[in-house]
Amino acid sequence: MAAVRLRLRPNDDSFYEFFTKAAENIVRGTELLTELAMPKADVQSVSERLVEVEHDNDALTHELYNRINSSFVTPFDREDIYQLGSQLDDVVDHLEAVGSLLYLYGLTSLPSLPREMHEMVAILDQQARLTAKSLPGLKAMKGLKDYWVECNRLENEGDRAYRMLLVRLFSGEYDALTVMKMKEVADELEAACDAFEHVSNTVETIAVKES
Repeated sequence: MAAVRLRLRPNDDSFYEFFTKAAENIVRGTELLTELAMPKADVQSVSERLVEVEHDNDALTHELYNRINSSFVTPFDREDIYQLGSQLDDVVDHLEAVGSLLYLYGLTSLPSLPREMHEMVAILDQQARLTAKSLPGLKAMKGLKDYWVECNRLENEGDRAYRMLLVRLFSGEYDALTVMKMKEVADELEAACDAFEHVSNTVETIAVKES
C-alpha cells in the first residue's frame, strides 16, 4: 500500500495572508524611500506617508498576534510565526526612521545625497520586492531556497555600500554636523538591510522544520 502522509497542521490561510500583506506594505515603504531620494521631492509628504505605512504594519502585526493567541493550532510553530511577524515589523520601523531622519535633519536640501545612499535604497527596494514575491511560497513550502540565498547576497551588497558610504562621510567632503546626521541615516539603512536578512533566515528555519 502507498504511504499516506497525514496533515496535522490546519489549512488556515489567514497567517499566510498576513505575511503577504506585510511584505506588500514593505514594498510601499521602499517605494517611498526611492521617491524621497529624488530631487525636489516633497520630503514632508513622503515622510508622513512612511509614518502611515509604519502604522499600517503595526496594525497588521497586532492582528497577527491576536490571531496566534486565539488559534488552538497554527500552520507552523507559534514562536516562528511571532518571530517572522516581528522581523517584518522591524524592517518597516527602520524604513520609517530613514524617512523621518532625512526630513527632520533637512538632508534632502543638500545639492545631492551620496551615491552610496542611493545604492542602499535601491538594494532595500530589491529586497522588499523579492520578499513580497517569495513569502506566498510559505503556504506550499516550495521555491524558498532561492529567496534566502538571494536575500543574503543583497545584504552583502548593502554592507559593501554601507562601508563605502562611511568612507565618503569621513573623507572631509562634508562638515562635521552633516556627517553626524548622515551617519544616523546610514545606520538605519544598514539596519534595514540586516532586518531583511533576518526575515529570510527565519523563512529558511521554517522551511527546514516543515520539510
